[in-house]
Amino acid sequence: MASRSRREQNHRRTAATSKVPREGISFEAKIKVLTASLCIPIFVLSAILLWIEHVSLSLIIGSLTTLALVVLLVASIFLEQVVRPLQTLANVVAALREEDFSFRARGAAPHDSLGELAIEINQLADALQSQRLSALEAVALLRRVILEMDAPVLAFDEQGALRVVNPAAERVLHLNAARDLGRNAGELGLRRILDEPDEGITAIEAQGQQARWMVRRSSFRQRGVPHTLLVLSDVSSALREEERIAWRRLIRVLGHEISNSLAPIKSIAGTLRSRIAQLPPESAINFERGLNVIESRAEALNRFVQAYRQLAQLPAPVLRLVPLPALLDRVAGLETRLTVNVVEVQPVNLTADADQIEQLLINLVKNAVEAAVNDREEAGLVSEPSVTIRSRVAGDMVSIFVEDNGPGLTNPGNLFVPFYTTKTNGSGVGLVLARQIAEAHGGSLELRNRVDAIGCQAEVRIPLTSSDNSSGETPDSVEMDDISLRRI
Repeated sequence: MASRSRREQNHRRTAATSKVPREGISFEAKIKVLTASLCIPIFVLSAILLWIEHVSLSLIIGSLTTLALVVLLVASIFLEQVVRPLQTLANVVAALREEDFSFRARGAAPHDSLGELAIEINQLADALQSQRLSALEAVALLRRVILEMDAPVLAFDEQGALRVVNPAAERVLHLNAARDLGRNAGELGLRRILDEPDEGITAIEAQGQQARWMVRRSSFRQRGVPHTLLVLSDVSSALREEERIAWRRLIRVLGHEISNSLAPIKSIAGTLRSRIAQLPPESAINFERGLNVIESRAEALNRFVQAYRQLAQLPAPVLRLVPLPALLDRVAGLETRLTVNVVEVQPVNLTADADQIEQLLINLVKNAVEAAVNDREEAGLVSEPSVTIRSRVAGDMVSIFVEDNGPGLTNPGNLFVPFYTTKTNGSGVGLVLARQIAEAHGGSLELRNRVDAIGCQAEVRIPLTSSDNSSGETPDSVEMDDISLRRI
């Protein structure tokens, strides 16, 4: 019954989908006609023989009826043996077309025409099933790879609707797969990324910082519908390194030229100062005032150049074990304008260059104190100035937070641009050098406005050692009192 039901469904499906009308009689009808044509002569010959033998009419009718029943039985058996294997093969082929690989043809035996056909169909079913399993495994692997990728992956259909998004894209672009799949790129604010050319660079803001991403584009089809695949790569570090190299070259050239010019200026100023005694008193006063201006400005320009040379001459870090609590206490104790609170510090060790990390933290604390003491007065804030240092361990990294209650950041996009500063006596070097130190240690530096209060939060992420010293004792390789501290 199941075979007959499937056969009837196949017949209906074939009749519904066929574009060419069927002509002539069916194969089964031809077999029936052929069988009848073979049986009729036998039936007629039997009737003639009975008539010749002068058998009674009732006996002739009974004999012919019995013969007819036997012939019909034999014909039906013959028809079943011929047609049924073909119907079974048709059902198997139909199941393969529907990607149902659970059916196999019976009677697959060699040295037999129908059996060899069954063998070929069964082998085809095995090959298609293997290919189907391989395709499913490949799709599952691809899906797993996309889910585990750190790079954001997006796919849009030809109408610009979002069809694929991985967790990295959700995190970077603030998406939610359950909510945003099927929505248009314009609604999600992703039209700029979707319209970006291949290997184009786009800026994405995350936690108040501008990160630059390269967009790689490719196309694929899913069920015949064209899709656009986007893979984003964070190139911020690479671009910053290229910028850093360019700034180093520029600073070396400028420093060399300015230093070469300052040396003769200071020499000439010293020579002229020795001749002041030969001038009249009134002229000598004006002359000395001018020389003082020249010497002071030359000295200030020399300090300015030396400050920028740190960007081009920062040595590679010498990594040693550095106890975090002693490090933060030392940095906090160096600030005399304001009491810096150190809270929530874990007794762990860093793998770092103690001099460079202290230089980084001193600069961050210095900026935080200036924001809490000076900038907040200009902004009209009346609360007591406060600066806090705390830490948090996550995996093999430790985050050091320096928080103030100043007015916060007003132009975060230019924080790490060399030569940019909002201070009247600033050089624009401190934060650039601080981030350079953090990245040289395999970490990072981010500045953002606080979300729990008014003010700024600086976060430094530095790797921990593979085996932390939970007791917090100072290793023999580092003596905190002997570390020389250099302000930026």
